[in-house]
Amino acid sequence: MATLKEFEESLREHGMLMALALLERLRERDRATRTIKPARRLTGQKMTPELARAILDLHASTGMTQQEIAFKVGVNQGRVNEVIKRGKWLDDDPNAPEAIARDKAKARLRAEPVAKRPPVKRSVKPAARPGAPARRPSPQGQLIFGDL
Repeated sequence: MATLKEFEESLREHGMLMALALLERLRERDRATRTIKPARRLTGQKMTPELARAILDLHASTGMTQQEIAFKVGVNQGRVNEVIKRGKWLDDDPNAPEAIARDKAKARLRAEPVAKRPPVKRSVKPAARPGAPARRPSPQGQLIFGDL
């Protein structure tokens, strides 16, 4: 199956300028009707004791799954699981393990700005293992009659 780019090149080779102009008009019409859709991902809410109590209330009073609860309150499903299974985020204690972990992470982000690492150069051929026999390139698409 030919790609659109290959199709265009073929039209140019054969001097079919009218077909190329028609293709360009169709592209412009498509661009004019294209719309920008909003992002599908929603940013999660900050976990608070009130939100944790709401999650527990929904879990106890409805037959909703954790995924449905997470979608309804706008948090990650893992947070819903933590609240239901371990009772996390139910108190506003700054010495709670999850609050300490959150504060450490925030301090780390403030102290160390994210540095962009240089790109890693990858070789085209993977390096051979030491002690492995050398491989000959296989003749692809060639018939070898000596082996028959």
